[in-house]
Amino acid sequence: MTLQLYLARRFLMSFLGVLAVFACLQVLVDLIEQMRRFGSSEASLGGILGLTLLRMPEGLYQILPLVMILATLALFLSLARSSELVVTRASGRSALRSLIAPSAVAVLIGLFGIAAVNPIVAATSKQYDELANSYRGDGDSVLSISREGLWMRQGADGEQTVIQAAQANLDGTELFGVSFVGFGTNGGPLYRIEAERARLTPGAWQIDNAKHWRFEPGRNAEQDAVVSASLTLPSELTRDQILDSFGTPSAIPIWELPAFIDRMERAGFSAISHRVWYHMELALPLMLVAMVLTGAVFTMRHTRFGRTGLMVMLALGLGFGLFFIREFAQVLGENGQIPVLLAAWGPAVAALLLPVGLLLHLEDG
Repeated sequence: MTLQLYLARRFLMSFLGVLAVFACLQVLVDLIEQMRRFGSSEASLGGILGLTLLRMPEGLYQILPLVMILATLALFLSLARSSELVVTRASGRSALRSLIAPSAVAVLIGLFGIAAVNPIVAATSKQYDELANSYRGDGDSVLSISREGLWMRQGADGEQTVIQAAQANLDGTELFGVSFVGFGTNGGPLYRIEAERARLTPGAWQIDNAKHWRFEPGRNAEQDAVVSASLTLPSELTRDQILDSFGTPSAIPIWELPAFIDRMERAGFSAISHRVWYHMELALPLMLVAMVLTGAVFTMRHTRFGRTGLMVMLALGLGFGLFFIREFAQVLGENGQIPVLLAAWGPAVAALLLPVGLLLHLEDG
């Protein structure tokens, strides 16, 4: 137990050290990028630095598997140089037993990432988008989804129109059970339209089977309501604006993601990308353990055997390859080319079994 605690502590310190190095590098690189993007706007140096710090959790969270394999390489190279691995094996402990503590730490880091870091990344990403939009002068998201269906807004020249629909097609350009409520510059309602269906065309909504109320002083809105088989309502919305309003799945905390997926599907949208992201987050601890084993299988040799640089390059190459396969599988899953569970869990399981097989063959075989 003492040896396992020692290895766990050494691995945790190695991980934190590598993470700190990447955090510093990311701040420096991203600070230059933010100054390039917002240097000509009204953003101050403090505001740009704030944007950089808001981007840092997301960037570090994305490269967590790569940080894990680098921390593993640093740990076992250090243990090999000091001959601690030789002493460990001389005491009768196999290579697999020596990996129990680092693997346990990787699992705990993965669980902590899912439970705590993921919501932090979602909050900072949302705050970054809001600040960046304010500096660029862009508007907020035009779409949101709730239990009542989906909500959108559009507007120009101070007038706003709130759109609520029970369901929609996959890209939000065709709404069913839809309601339009227009507001003037003073915030008061101007009109209301209830319709069976509305289709977004370039520059306008084409509304079918609609009832139109106008709210004007001295008029009875219900008595003067107009029923139309077809109606056109000007709009500046586009299909790309609607799709972009969903944002990335990473901007939603994992605790809220199942309910959000359910609301999306009930509203008629495809939630496959959010499902893939959700399962990939659940598979994160397994992927981190795979990275630990990948780094260890090439560096648990004594340095006197030579070819240490080659072994490090092989470990990094395999680690980057597994990371690329994971990202590629995510793209295939989001496009519906492979099942969601295979896209999320397949790379993690394969990345775990490959180094285990190599370790059994090279070390204990």
